[in-house]
Amino acid sequence: MPDITRLETGARMSEAVICNGMVYLAGQVGNPGESVADQTRTCLSEVDRLLALAGTDKTRIVTTQIWLADIASFDDMNAVWDAWVPAGQAPARATGESRLAAPEYLVEVIVTAALP
Repeated sequence: MPDITRLETGARMSEAVICNGMVYLAGQVGNPGESVADQTRTCLSEVDRLLALAGTDKTRIVTTQIWLADIASFDDMNAVWDAWVPAGQAPARATGESRLAAPEYLVEVIVTAALP
């Protein structure tokens, strides 16, 4: 049975789970009232923080799911994403439109990364 390490665990969920050399992050959301671009920056900053806490970084991201409350904001989110992803290190990614947990959330980012 593999070891499982949970980081920043609460009653409902953990922010990150490490198992079999992989790091699985919970969905990260931005701050209510921010623009899609600013919420995306906030999400990606949290991804950076959590990956560092788990012992890895964004160059090791394998897959990403991005959910937008309104797909019309795709270009605004992508402008931030493109500046954040290191050249040659883009993960497999899916982006879709979905109603998020609260109406003030405009973007949610879900990441899976490998440990070094």
